[in-house]
Amino acid sequence: MIGSDHRPGANPEDQRSDSILIVHVPAGMRQAYLISVPRDLLVALPPAPGFPGGQDKVNAAYEHGGGGEGGARLLSTTLNRLTGIRFDGAALVDFSGFKEVIDQLGGIRMCVDTPVRSIHTRYQFEAGCQQMDGARTLDYVRQRYDLPGGDFDRQRHQQQMLRAVLDRAGETRLRSDPVKLDRVLRAAGGALTVDTNGVPLDELLFALRGLPADALRGVQVPSYPQTIDGVSYVVLDDGGAGLFGALRDTRMPEWAGANPRWVNRL
Repeated sequence: MIGSDHRPGANPEDQRSDSILIVHVPAGMRQAYLISVPRDLLVALPPAPGFPGGQDKVNAAYEHGGGGEGGARLLSTTLNRLTGIRFDGAALVDFSGFKEVIDQLGGIRMCVDTPVRSIHTRYQFEAGCQQMDGARTLDYVRQRYDLPGGDFDRQRHQQQMLRAVLDRAGETRLRSDPVKLDRVLRAAGGALTVDTNGVPLDELLFALRGLPADALRGVQVPSYPQTIDGVSYVVLDDGGAGLFGALRDTRMPEWAGANPRWVNRL
């Protein structure tokens, strides 16, 4: 899942992937993992048309691939080489458009753990659980400055937002309200460019919505910040501490149990 940081009026090719999530749903659909890849993670980017390849931050792959389908392809190839994982589908998420999905659902409930003032709107988010509309939610999940964990906290808040959207979709019983379902799917269609590998989008959404309440885990890739030649990067901690191998070998429950530092229950 790729969230673009493209802004209105900018060159479509001048954009980087603001958010990168590997969504892992093991067979049986009883668990799911949202694995946030730090956007500043230092990786080897493979060559692409007009780009020779080389070391850079992982979020640069989307830009060097030209954005859109080409950017997603280069990012997917980069992550495949890094993790050894073959991806079954992809979604490009326009987070600005995603606010309409949240509004069509009547807002979502988000729990603010640390008070923070938005650098974009100057709104003060106070600690505690609260109902948020789409604009307020997206403002909150974009914050990373003045938070104890910086970008790691931002990743966790984005994971929480996706969990809250799934929860809200379940509460509103969309299946029994075809008019509301149509509005939500139209809003989602405007915010997502999806390759589901042949699975209808509404079936995928309802399957994820049906996950048990305690089955969704947010995972941070084991890593730490490091300054190299004056540039701030994030580098893997011990090669990812076995995370990618656990994903490939369907051993995520065991890995999560052994590495609670990197796992959040959403």
